Amino acid sequence: MKKLVLVPILALFICGVAVAETSIKFANDWKWEGPAAPLLLAWDTGLYEAEGLDVQMDTGKGSLDAIPRVASGTYQMGNADINSLIKFRDKNPDLPVMAVFMIYNAPPFAIIGRKSLGVNTPKDLEGKILGAPAPDGAYAQWKAFVKANDIDASMVTIENVGFPVREPMLAQGNVDAITGYAFSSFINLKANAVPEDDISVLLMRNYGLDLYGNVIIVNPEFAKSNPDAVKAFIRATVKGFQMAISDPSSAVKHVINHNDVAREEVELERLQMAIDQNIVTDEVLQNGIGGVDMDRLERSIDQIALTYEFSSRPDAAGIFDGSFLPAADSRMVQ
Repeated sequence: MKKLVLVPILALFICGVAVAETSIKFANDWKWEGPAAPLLLAWDTGLYEAEGLDVQMDTGKGSLDAIPRVASGTYQMGNADINSLIKFRDKNPDLPVMAVFMIYNAPPFAIIGRKSLGVNTPKDLEGKILGAPAPDGAYAQWKAFVKANDIDASMVTIENVGFPVREPMLAQGNVDAITGYAFSSFINLKANAVPEDDISVLLMRNYGLDLYGNVIIVNPEFAKSNPDAVKAFIRATVKGFQMAISDPSSAVKHVINHNDVAREEVELERLQMAIDQNIVTDEVLQNGIGGVDMDRLERSIDQIALTYEFSSRPDAAGIFDGSFLPAADSRMVQ
Protein backbone atom coordinates (compact mmCIF):
# COMPACT_ATOMS: atom_id res chain seq x y z
CA MET A 1 0.00 0.00 0.00
CA LYS A 2 2.84 2.39 0.81
CA LYS A 3 4.25 2.01 -2.70
CA LEU A 4 0.93 2.92 -4.29
CA VAL A 5 0.73 6.06 -2.18
CA LEU A 6 4.30 7.12 -2.91
CA VAL A 7 4.07 6.87 -6.72
CA PRO A 8 1.87 9.93 -7.31
CA ILE A 9 3.67 11.88 -4.59
CA LEU A 10 7.02 11.23 -6.23
CA ALA A 11 5.51 12.14 -9.56
CA LEU A 12 4.40 15.43 -8.06
CA PHE A 13 8.03 16.43 -7.62
CA ILE A 14 9.54 14.65 -10.61
CA CYS A 15 7.05 15.93 -13.17
CA GLY A 16 6.45 19.33 -11.62
CA VAL A 17 2.70 18.74 -11.61
CA ALA A 18 0.74 21.17 -9.49
CA VAL A 19 -1.89 18.60 -8.53
CA ALA A 20 -1.83 15.38 -6.54
CA GLU A 21 -4.48 12.68 -6.88
CA THR A 22 -6.94 14.89 -8.72
CA SER A 23 -9.90 12.70 -9.69
CA ILE A 24 -11.01 12.63 -13.33
CA LYS A 25 -13.93 10.60 -14.66
CA PHE A 26 -13.50 10.03 -18.40
CA ALA A 27 -16.38 9.05 -20.71
CA ASN A 28 -15.25 7.17 -23.80
CA ASP A 29 -17.25 7.38 -27.01
CA TRP A 30 -17.82 3.65 -27.37
CA LYS A 31 -17.08 0.26 -25.88
CA TRP A 32 -13.50 -0.90 -25.46
CA GLU A 33 -12.26 -1.74 -28.94
CA GLY A 34 -8.92 -1.44 -30.71
CA PRO A 35 -8.91 2.35 -31.20
CA ALA A 36 -9.24 2.84 -27.44
CA ALA A 37 -5.90 1.11 -26.85
CA PRO A 38 -3.87 4.32 -26.36
CA LEU A 39 -6.18 5.50 -23.57
CA LEU A 40 -6.34 2.11 -21.88
CA LEU A 41 -2.56 1.72 -22.15
CA ALA A 42 -2.06 5.06 -20.40
CA TRP A 43 -4.56 4.03 -17.73
CA ASP A 44 -3.26 0.51 -17.12
CA THR A 45 0.44 1.33 -17.06
CA GLY A 46 0.14 4.16 -14.54
CA LEU A 47 0.84 7.08 -16.85
CA TYR A 48 -2.08 9.03 -15.37
CA GLU A 49 -1.18 8.02 -11.84
CA ALA A 50 2.39 9.19 -12.42
CA GLU A 51 0.95 12.61 -13.25
CA GLY A 52 -0.86 12.76 -9.92
CA LEU A 53 -4.27 11.80 -11.32
CA ASP A 54 -6.87 9.33 -10.13
CA VAL A 55 -8.57 8.44 -13.42
CA GLN A 56 -11.71 6.38 -13.97
CA MET A 57 -12.68 5.47 -17.54
CA ASP A 58 -16.11 4.31 -18.65
CA THR A 59 -17.47 3.13 -21.98
CA GLY A 60 -19.98 5.12 -24.03
CA LYS A 61 -22.87 4.62 -26.43
CA GLY A 62 -21.75 6.66 -29.44
CA SER A 63 -19.61 9.63 -30.37
CA LEU A 64 -22.27 12.13 -29.26
CA ASP A 65 -22.82 10.44 -25.90
CA ALA A 66 -19.93 11.98 -23.98
CA ILE A 67 -20.87 15.60 -24.74
CA PRO A 68 -23.87 15.92 -22.39
CA ARG A 69 -22.12 13.75 -19.81
CA VAL A 70 -19.17 16.14 -19.72
CA ALA A 71 -21.33 19.26 -20.05
CA SER A 72 -23.34 18.25 -16.98
CA GLY A 73 -20.19 17.68 -14.93
CA THR A 74 -20.99 14.00 -14.36
CA TYR A 75 -17.72 13.37 -16.19
CA GLN A 76 -14.86 15.84 -16.24
CA MET A 77 -13.44 14.72 -19.59
CA GLY A 78 -14.49 12.55 -22.50
CA ASN A 79 -14.11 11.40 -26.09
CA ALA A 80 -16.54 12.86 -28.64
CA ASP A 81 -16.99 13.98 -32.24
CA ILE A 82 -15.87 17.59 -32.64
CA ASN A 83 -18.48 18.33 -35.33
CA SER A 84 -21.27 17.27 -32.99
CA LEU A 85 -19.62 19.37 -30.28
CA ILE A 86 -19.74 22.42 -32.56
CA LYS A 87 -23.50 21.98 -33.01
CA PHE A 88 -24.01 21.29 -29.30
CA ARG A 89 -22.21 24.50 -28.42
CA ASP A 90 -24.41 26.46 -30.79
CA LYS A 91 -27.55 25.01 -29.17
CA ASN A 92 -26.19 25.32 -25.63
CA PRO A 93 -24.15 28.54 -25.46
CA ASP A 94 -24.17 28.44 -21.66
CA LEU A 95 -22.35 25.08 -21.65
CA PRO A 96 -18.96 25.90 -23.18
CA VAL A 97 -17.48 22.42 -23.34
CA MET A 98 -14.10 22.65 -25.05
CA ALA A 99 -12.03 20.31 -27.19
CA VAL A 100 -8.44 20.06 -25.96
CA PHE A 101 -6.87 17.15 -27.86
CA MET A 102 -7.47 15.88 -31.40
CA ILE A 103 -7.71 12.08 -31.59
CA TYR A 104 -8.80 11.50 -35.20
CA ASN A 105 -7.05 14.03 -37.40
CA ALA A 106 -8.85 12.35 -40.30
CA PRO A 107 -12.34 11.29 -39.24
CA PRO A 108 -13.44 7.67 -39.73
CA PHE A 109 -16.95 8.76 -40.83
CA ALA A 110 -18.11 6.51 -43.64
CA ILE A 111 -20.97 5.07 -45.59
CA ILE A 112 -20.44 1.32 -45.69
CA GLY A 113 -22.30 -0.65 -48.32
CA ARG A 114 -22.21 -3.92 -50.19
CA LYS A 115 -21.21 -4.05 -53.81
CA SER A 116 -23.60 -6.94 -54.37
CA LEU A 117 -26.42 -4.63 -53.27
CA GLY A 118 -25.37 -1.99 -55.78
CA VAL A 119 -23.59 0.47 -53.48
CA ASN A 120 -20.25 1.56 -54.90
CA THR A 121 -20.51 5.36 -55.03
CA PRO A 122 -22.45 8.03 -53.10
CA LYS A 123 -25.03 8.43 -55.88
CA ASP A 124 -25.78 4.71 -55.67
CA LEU A 125 -27.54 5.40 -52.37
CA GLU A 126 -30.50 6.88 -54.24
CA GLY A 127 -33.32 4.35 -54.18
CA LYS A 128 -31.65 2.44 -51.36
CA ILE A 129 -32.23 1.90 -47.62
CA LEU A 130 -29.60 3.41 -45.33
CA GLY A 131 -29.35 2.05 -41.80
CA ALA A 132 -28.24 4.83 -39.45
CA PRO A 133 -28.20 4.86 -35.63
CA ALA A 134 -29.52 8.25 -34.49
CA PRO A 135 -26.57 8.95 -32.13
CA ASP A 136 -23.95 7.89 -34.69
CA GLY A 137 -21.23 10.47 -35.39
CA ALA A 138 -21.06 9.46 -39.05
CA TYR A 139 -24.82 9.88 -39.49
CA ALA A 140 -24.48 13.37 -37.98
CA GLN A 141 -22.57 14.31 -41.15
CA TRP A 142 -25.21 12.90 -43.52
CA LYS A 143 -26.67 16.23 -44.68
CA ALA A 144 -23.22 17.61 -45.49
CA PHE A 145 -22.35 14.38 -47.31
CA VAL A 146 -25.57 14.62 -49.32
CA LYS A 147 -24.82 18.19 -50.36
CA ALA A 148 -21.18 17.51 -51.23
CA ASN A 149 -22.13 14.59 -53.47
CA ASP A 150 -25.34 15.95 -55.03
CA ILE A 151 -27.44 13.10 -53.63
CA ASP A 152 -31.22 13.39 -53.86
CA ALA A 153 -31.94 12.71 -50.19
CA SER A 154 -35.65 12.24 -50.89
CA MET A 155 -34.71 9.06 -52.74
CA VAL A 156 -32.86 7.57 -49.76
CA THR A 157 -34.85 5.78 -47.07
CA ILE A 158 -33.27 6.31 -43.66
CA GLU A 159 -33.93 3.55 -41.15
CA ASN A 160 -33.00 4.27 -37.53
CA VAL A 161 -31.24 1.12 -36.39
CA GLY A 162 -29.49 0.25 -33.15
CA PHE A 163 -25.72 -0.06 -33.02
CA PRO A 164 -25.77 -3.80 -32.18
CA VAL A 165 -27.90 -4.71 -35.23
CA ARG A 166 -26.41 -2.26 -37.73
CA GLU A 167 -23.85 -4.57 -39.37
CA PRO A 168 -25.99 -7.73 -39.04
CA MET A 169 -28.81 -5.96 -40.89
CA LEU A 170 -26.46 -5.06 -43.74
CA ALA A 171 -25.03 -8.57 -43.75
CA GLN A 172 -28.55 -9.98 -44.07
CA GLY A 173 -29.51 -7.50 -46.80
CA ASN A 174 -32.20 -5.80 -44.72
CA VAL A 175 -30.53 -2.47 -45.52
CA ASP A 176 -28.32 -1.60 -48.47
CA ALA A 177 -25.77 0.51 -46.60
CA ILE A 178 -25.07 1.89 -43.14
CA THR A 179 -23.37 4.86 -41.55
CA GLY A 180 -20.51 4.17 -39.21
CA TYR A 181 -16.87 4.47 -38.33
CA ALA A 182 -14.90 2.66 -41.04
CA PHE A 183 -12.66 0.70 -38.70
CA SER A 184 -15.66 -0.60 -36.74
CA SER A 185 -18.19 -1.40 -39.44
CA PHE A 186 -15.72 -2.90 -41.93
CA ILE A 187 -14.38 -5.39 -39.42
CA ASN A 188 -17.81 -6.11 -37.93
CA LEU A 189 -19.14 -6.94 -41.40
CA LYS A 190 -16.32 -9.40 -41.95
CA ALA A 191 -17.21 -10.95 -38.59
CA ASN A 192 -20.76 -11.31 -39.94
CA ALA A 193 -19.47 -13.41 -42.85
CA VAL A 194 -19.60 -10.67 -45.50
CA PRO A 195 -16.71 -11.22 -47.95
CA GLU A 196 -14.15 -8.44 -47.82
CA ASP A 197 -14.36 -7.88 -51.58
CA ASP A 198 -18.12 -7.28 -51.27
CA ILE A 199 -17.71 -4.39 -48.81
CA SER A 200 -17.63 -0.82 -50.15
CA VAL A 201 -16.28 1.79 -47.74
CA LEU A 202 -17.05 5.37 -48.77
CA LEU A 203 -14.88 7.47 -46.46
CA MET A 204 -16.58 10.84 -46.20
CA ARG A 205 -13.24 12.67 -46.24
CA ASN A 206 -12.65 11.21 -49.72
CA TYR A 207 -16.04 12.50 -50.85
CA GLY A 208 -15.98 16.20 -50.11
CA LEU A 209 -15.93 16.49 -46.31
CA ASP A 210 -12.72 18.02 -44.93
CA LEU A 211 -13.67 17.62 -41.29
CA TYR A 212 -11.84 16.65 -38.13
CA GLY A 213 -13.02 13.69 -36.05
CA ASN A 214 -13.06 12.73 -32.39
CA VAL A 215 -11.47 14.88 -29.72
CA ILE A 216 -10.92 14.82 -25.99
CA ILE A 217 -13.32 17.29 -24.40
CA VAL A 218 -13.33 18.89 -20.96
CA ASN A 219 -15.93 20.36 -18.66
CA PRO A 220 -15.34 24.15 -18.59
CA GLU A 221 -15.63 24.54 -14.83
CA PHE A 222 -13.24 21.68 -14.23
CA ALA A 223 -10.74 23.13 -16.71
CA LYS A 224 -10.95 26.54 -15.08
CA SER A 225 -10.43 25.14 -11.57
CA ASN A 226 -7.92 22.43 -12.50
CA PRO A 227 -5.88 23.57 -15.52
CA ASP A 228 -2.78 21.67 -14.41
CA ALA A 229 -4.79 18.45 -14.07
CA VAL A 230 -6.05 18.83 -17.64
CA LYS A 231 -2.50 19.42 -18.86
CA ALA A 232 -1.32 16.39 -16.89
CA PHE A 233 -4.07 14.22 -18.42
CA ILE A 234 -3.09 15.33 -21.92
CA ARG A 235 0.61 14.72 -21.27
CA ALA A 236 -0.09 11.15 -20.21
CA THR A 237 -2.47 10.64 -23.12
CA VAL A 238 0.14 11.80 -25.62
CA LYS A 239 2.54 9.18 -24.24
CA GLY A 240 -0.18 6.54 -24.51
CA PHE A 241 -0.75 7.37 -28.16
CA GLN A 242 2.96 7.44 -28.96
CA MET A 243 3.46 4.03 -27.33
CA ALA A 244 0.42 2.52 -29.08
CA ILE A 245 1.50 3.85 -32.48
CA SER A 246 5.02 2.45 -32.07
CA ASP A 247 3.84 -0.97 -30.83
CA PRO A 248 0.18 -1.70 -31.65
CA SER A 249 0.54 -5.41 -30.89
CA SER A 250 1.43 -4.70 -27.27
CA ALA A 251 -1.05 -1.84 -26.94
CA VAL A 252 -4.05 -3.87 -28.04
CA LYS A 253 -3.57 -6.27 -25.12
CA HIS A 254 -4.91 -3.51 -22.87
CA VAL A 255 -8.19 -3.63 -24.81
CA ILE A 256 -8.42 -7.36 -24.16
CA ASN A 257 -7.83 -6.68 -20.45
CA HIS A 258 -11.01 -4.58 -20.37
CA ASN A 259 -13.20 -6.45 -22.87
CA ASP A 260 -13.68 -10.14 -22.17
CA VAL A 261 -15.44 -10.85 -25.46
CA ALA A 262 -12.97 -9.02 -27.72
CA ARG A 263 -10.66 -11.04 -29.96
CA GLU A 264 -7.08 -9.81 -29.99
CA GLU A 265 -6.45 -10.28 -33.72
CA VAL A 266 -9.68 -8.45 -34.60
CA GLU A 267 -8.99 -5.51 -32.30
CA LEU A 268 -5.40 -5.28 -33.53
CA GLU A 269 -6.67 -4.95 -37.09
CA ARG A 270 -9.14 -2.30 -35.94
CA LEU A 271 -6.43 -0.40 -34.07
CA GLN A 272 -4.04 -0.54 -37.03
CA MET A 273 -6.77 0.79 -39.34
CA ALA A 274 -7.40 3.70 -36.97
CA ILE A 275 -3.68 4.50 -36.74
CA ASP A 276 -3.13 4.33 -40.50
CA GLN A 277 -6.31 6.06 -41.66
CA ASN A 278 -7.30 8.42 -38.86
CA ILE A 279 -4.59 9.11 -36.29
CA VAL A 280 -1.23 9.38 -38.09
CA THR A 281 -1.79 11.70 -41.04
CA ASP A 282 0.61 13.98 -42.91
CA GLU A 283 -0.59 16.83 -40.70
CA VAL A 284 0.21 14.86 -37.56
CA LEU A 285 3.61 13.77 -38.85
CA GLN A 286 4.46 17.41 -39.46
CA ASN A 287 2.95 19.04 -36.37
CA GLY A 288 2.63 16.32 -33.75
CA ILE A 289 -0.32 14.46 -32.31
CA GLY A 290 -3.22 16.18 -30.57
CA GLY A 291 -3.25 19.61 -32.19
CA VAL A 292 -5.28 21.12 -35.02
CA ASP A 293 -4.74 23.50 -37.90
CA MET A 294 -7.03 26.34 -36.85
CA ASP A 295 -7.58 27.47 -40.45
CA ARG A 296 -8.69 23.96 -41.37
CA LEU A 297 -11.00 23.88 -38.35
CA GLU A 298 -12.51 27.21 -39.46
CA ARG A 299 -13.13 25.75 -42.91
CA SER A 300 -14.77 22.69 -41.40
CA ILE A 301 -17.14 24.93 -39.43
CA ASP A 302 -17.96 26.69 -42.69
CA GLN A 303 -18.74 23.31 -44.25
CA ILE A 304 -21.02 22.40 -41.36
CA ALA A 305 -22.81 25.72 -41.92
CA LEU A 306 -23.76 24.62 -45.45
CA THR A 307 -26.32 22.21 -44.01
CA TYR A 308 -26.76 23.46 -40.44
CA GLU A 309 -28.20 26.86 -39.52
CA PHE A 310 -26.18 28.33 -36.68
CA SER A 311 -27.86 30.63 -34.20
CA SER A 312 -24.43 32.09 -33.54
CA ARG A 313 -21.59 30.55 -35.53
CA PRO A 314 -18.64 29.70 -33.25
CA ASP A 315 -15.09 30.28 -34.34
CA ALA A 316 -12.34 27.70 -34.15
CA ALA A 317 -10.73 29.31 -31.10
CA GLY A 318 -14.03 29.00 -29.25
CA ILE A 319 -14.16 25.24 -29.87
CA PHE A 320 -10.57 24.03 -29.59
CA ASP A 321 -8.23 25.20 -26.83
CA GLY A 322 -4.65 24.18 -27.56
CA SER A 323 -3.23 25.76 -24.41
CA PHE A 324 -3.40 22.45 -22.53
CA LEU A 325 -1.17 20.66 -25.05
CA PRO A 326 2.51 20.05 -24.33
CA ALA A 327 5.10 21.49 -26.72
CA ALA A 328 4.94 20.15 -30.27
CA ASP A 329 8.37 18.53 -30.08
CA SER A 330 7.11 16.24 -27.31
CA ARG A 331 4.05 15.26 -29.38
CA MET A 332 5.84 14.00 -32.48
CA VAL A 333 5.29 10.47 -33.80
CA GLN A 334 7.27 8.28 -36.14
